[in-house]
Amino acid sequence: MRSVLLAATAAAVALSMPAFAQDIKLPAQLSWTAYDTGSSGFNMAVAIGQQFKKYGADVRVLAAGNDTARLAPLRAGRAAASAMGTGVFFAQEGLYEFGNREWGPQPIRLMMTSISCNGATLGAAKDSGVKEAKDLKGKRVGVVVGSPALTQNALAIMAFGGLTAKDVKLVEFSSYGAMWKGVLNNDADAAFASTISAQPKEVETSPRGLVWIPTPAADKAGWDRLLKVAPWYSAHKVTCGAAGLSKDNPLDGSTFAYPIVSTYGSQSEDLIYAMTKAMIVEYPNYKDATPGADGFNPKTQTVVWAVPFHTGAVKALKEIGVWTEAAEKNNQSLVKRQQVLSDAWKAFIDSKPSDDGFLGNWMKARSAALQKAGFDPLSG
Repeated sequence: MRSVLLAATAAAVALSMPAFAQDIKLPAQLSWTAYDTGSSGFNMAVAIGQQFKKYGADVRVLAAGNDTARLAPLRAGRAAASAMGTGVFFAQEGLYEFGNREWGPQPIRLMMTSISCNGATLGAAKDSGVKEAKDLKGKRVGVVVGSPALTQNALAIMAFGGLTAKDVKLVEFSSYGAMWKGVLNNDADAAFASTISAQPKEVETSPRGLVWIPTPAADKAGWDRLLKVAPWYSAHKVTCGAAGLSKDNPLDGSTFAYPIVSTYGSQSEDLIYAMTKAMIVEYPNYKDATPGADGFNPKTQTVVWAVPFHTGAVKALKEIGVWTEAAEKNNQSLVKRQQVLSDAWKAFIDSKPSDDGFLGNWMKARSAALQKAGFDPLSG
């Protein structure tokens, strides 16, 4: 699976938009969920929803502070889609907050994703001497308590350089903002961020200075190690962000999609097809509405990823020529993976596990089931 996660379609999209849009039929009321009000994911969901009005749909975007809160309305049938982050992968896998009795592995499906000019990697204080991932050995790397996604992202970049948590000093902080204040105040040497995040900019303009850690696409071994920890990543030429990133000064780096417009596999194929098609047709009308929305470009969708696409989305993507044979093969494999996880969860729950050690025992059962079926557990 990992060998194809970096693949992204380069096919040209030739559309007669008016004709393509004729059969878009949306319900009068739709609900999506997203990150907190004012977040880039929330703003993008609102921008897309505004265009849906052309098809008679009023889209209500519900803000939610964590992944389970974003998915709960979808699972209950009260929302059709969610503008998710990498938590969508954790939901599929039954990891972290999804490894409890109330959740378990979720049959998540994708619609479309956004990858813009920014990157996602570790930023290091320039005075620390860190220039590459391997230079992090012995350094202080910030992590946030209760944020497994941020921790896994940091570990992934370290893995690119052949390092693990044992090779660095992990420094715990209470929040993302506190973590970057820690770098600013010399309590940590590096921390994870999007290159367009405001906090790294503050470090850049401080006496410490800032450098972004590259993850060159040509380093296949490094990428294999990185994807073992965080299969939601892809190689990316980063052209915007702090530390002077631009088209003229790019970073040979990494990123992952955000937001990841997600739904449940049980959702109506006709509805998901219509919403995905509307997102494709209306792209020119929302791409400049808010930062990051341009990443939904139908021509550059990453169709081979770590979570499968919904059949309705596949239908729409096929119509514009961006769905590939590799995407279809990967999708079928991921649907099978989700079934293995679902069966493993049912068997685990049927065994009446005690609350004591519940997550640890589930992780063992999960890993055994995936390995038996020929899948990599990919649990970090």
